[in-house]
Order: sequence, then C-alpha cells, then structure tokens
Amino acid sequence: PFFQTWDLAGPFPAILKDPVVGEAASKVFEEGQALLKKVIEGRWLTANGVIALLPANSVNDDDIEVYTDETRTQVAFTYYCLRQQGVKPVIDGENGQKIQRPNQCLADFIAPKSSGIADYIGLFAVTAGIGIEKYEKRFEDAHDDYSSILLKSLADRLAEALAEHLHERVRKDLWGYAADEVLSSEALIKESYRGIRPAPGYPACPEHTVKADVFKVLQCEEIGMWLTESFAMFPGAAVSGLYFAHPESKYFSVGKIGEDQLNDMVTRRGADKKNVERWLAPNLS
Repeated sequence: PFFQTWDLAGPFPAILKDPVVGEAASKVFEEGQALLKKVIEGRWLTANGVIALLPANSVNDDDIEVYTDETRTQVAFTYYCLRQQGVKPVIDGENGQKIQRPNQCLADFIAPKSSGIADYIGLFAVTAGIGIEKYEKRFEDAHDDYSSILLKSLADRLAEALAEHLHERVRKDLWGYAADEVLSSEALIKESYRGIRPAPGYPACPEHTVKADVFKVLQCEEIGMWLTESFAMFPGAAVSGLYFAHPESKYFSVGKIGEDQLNDMVTRRGADKKNVERWLAPNLS
C-alpha cells in the first residue's frame, strides 16, 4: 500500500527490482525510510489505540446486539449488517453432492441469541497521526507537496501497523483465543491467523454509520480521535473496526443488494429511507 500511494503496483520487496517500476519504487522507498527516521528521532507523531471486548449475540439473522456487560440485559448498540444477495454457483461436495454456497453476512460469525451461547465481539480504533498537522503545514508552506504526501503515507502505514500489532495482542493475550499463535511477517501479511478485523468501508461491511456507535463505546475522544459529519475519521491516519474470533470467519464482498433488503434495513433501523439509501448507495442495484 505504501507504493500504491505513488501508483506503483507490486509486492514488496520484489517491487524494488521490478524491470518497469523498480527504479522509482527504490527511490521512494529510500526517501520514505529517511523521513521515517526523522519522524522517529524527532518524535513527530503520537500513536494511540483503544479496544473493547464485549458480550454479543446475533439477532434477526442479520444483526448483532452488542451488550454493555456480562448480564447481557442492556444493549450498547445494534450493528445492522448487510447480507450478500448474488446468485452463487452450485459446487460439488466431497461425496459428489451438489452444494449451494450461502450468501454471507458478518452476523453469521456471532452465535445467535436463541442458541444460548454467550458470544463476544471486539471493537477497536487506532491512530498514528496525532501531531501531524504541524509538519504537514511546514512542508506545505515550503511548497514541498511531495514530502507532505510522503509523511501522510508513512502515518497511514504506521496506523495499519498499530492495528496489526493490537490485533495480534488480542488474539494471543487480551482475548486469548489463539494463545499459541506463531506467525511470520509473511503469514501475517497473508492474514493466516484465526479471526478477522473488518473496518467500516470494507467490502464485507461497506456502510460507515456504525463508526458512530464504535467511537461512542470506545470513547475515542480520549485518545484524540473523532468523526466528521460524514463519518470520516480524524486524524486521517486512523483505522477502526470490529474483531471477529469465529474460526470460520473470513472476508467477503457484500456486493449489490436489492430493494427488499433496503426496505428491510429501513424497518430494522427505524430510519428514514432516504438516509438509508444515501448510506448504502454504492451497494444498491
């Protein structure tokens, strides 16, 4: 992703020797490392993060109730999820039987309330961009747009690195459902661990309004993070989302949804249809 900032495509470190973009990639990588050294030595940026591990159960097939405590009597918020509606091909099973692949929803990875299973979900928010404005202004005042963009791209990578680090701590210690996990950097990049951490805007959860609930529960203002009216995060170098621990949880794309799911979402949320249409616009068929 660091190289994609500069429209340079390819896996690291192979991109540095790519016959087409290798020279440009090596140059921006070297300059990025030099600026990163300044950021670290000068303590230009502050990184903060917060997580919560809370009781949760799925309800109404497609929604997740997140509870305030172990009594599970008070709902902190309900996460209204989207379900795939595309027609999937039938595949052959192990014994030659035909299997219809299901349309997936994030609520599938949380135990139904009716099951009596006490399940959980995680919330997180991290930033590595606190204090960046001073240095952005310094570069912009010097008409050095390149360095300003380079700094922003480094802050973005640091925020993602903090998200990765916290998720590892969650899996191995704080939640502890994968205490014996030992993965190389390559395996981490390939997301070979158990569980997922989708963020609002991901293909599996493309709708952004849940950020308001996540930020409220996590009290993100205490770590210097907040949302704009359009649900954009500030500082810009930030990541927020949810932790799912189910061993079969995986990323997927919701894709286009029909009018029936739109109307159902309006009813479930008790929201104005025009607002819901605006929130779900990219997914409406």
